[in-house]
Amino acid sequence: MYAQEQIKPYEGNAHKREQVEHLFDSIAPTYDALNHTLSFGFDRAWRRKAVKSVAEYQPQAVLDVATGTGDFALLLARKLKLQRVTAVDISEGMMCVGREKAAREGLHDVVLFQKEDCNGLSFDDESFDAVTVTFGIRNFENLDACMSEMLRVLRKGGHLVMLELSYPNRKLWRFLFGIYSKLVMPVVGRIISGDDSAYTYLPETMKAFPQGEVMREVLLKNGFKKATFRRLTMGICTLYIAEK
Repeated sequence: MYAQEQIKPYEGNAHKREQVEHLFDSIAPTYDALNHTLSFGFDRAWRRKAVKSVAEYQPQAVLDVATGTGDFALLLARKLKLQRVTAVDISEGMMCVGREKAAREGLHDVVLFQKEDCNGLSFDDESFDAVTVTFGIRNFENLDACMSEMLRVLRKGGHLVMLELSYPNRKLWRFLFGIYSKLVMPVVGRIISGDDSAYTYLPETMKAFPQGEVMREVLLKNGFKKATFRRLTMGICTLYIAEK
């Protein structure tokens, strides 16, 4: 299985899961603004592409893992006209923001937020037609365990759709993005969120996390089939699709 490097937001002996929960609770009020600012708004376009990929399979029951403030879950509910999206995360702070957004959009009865750890989901086997993860897999403490759980709760023939930030594979763009992620992202993140660690930790996880062909192999080794990926916007983001 995948030998995962454990990068934590803070120093200390606390488990990564606990540190990640604290991190996202602390930046929840500014998280959406930071995402849109640091990605120059591209994150919205990436989510729309992922929604189109999900729509091809016409799912009825969808689980959005590491939902954060619920941007993708809400987009799924709107675009696919779903009756129910189950949105889960370890951060109550992030989901509180998500619940407020769902209420404003009149989707509080459609997008249901629930605190869950992907290492051990509470749902029955084969409960969902599709599982989605957007910009969250880098924060999993045990990637193999989470892959196994997402596979377990998927129905046979169901699909996993993931979006994740990545390093460009072309040398020039990789160099430029490396400078941006190391110098610009931490400074802007610190100014807006007030958390010194948040936007230093996130670029570090991008660099260390499996991408492209490596992530496809991780998916296949964990029991998925027909795993594919597509690089978006010079490779800054990657869309993964796999089938059970």
